[in-house]
Amino acid sequence: MKLTVVSIGHRLPDWANEACEDYLKRFPPDWKVEVKALKAEPREGSPVAAIMQAEAARMETALERGVRRVILDERGTRLTSVQLAERTEAWL
Repeated sequence: MKLTVVSIGHRLPDWANEACEDYLKRFPPDWKVEVKALKAEPREGSPVAAIMQAEAARMETALERGVRRVILDERGTRLTSVQLAERTEAWL
């Protein structure tokens, strides 16, 4: 399985990078995991909706066609690590 993690934003602090790297090591060894960090759109003078739309378009471009997309959003359904793992298994 191939997993691509795409994020928008500024550089993470070292502790967060270390935590992400540690977490990514927990995936099965036969999974190819790639992390793509995209630069955030300039915030000055643009409506939030326009910024979000531009960033979404760039994220879409960063992904291959026909892939399953899982969006992590603070307003979405809360899942435990176990629940997310179960859903991931179901998608295989």
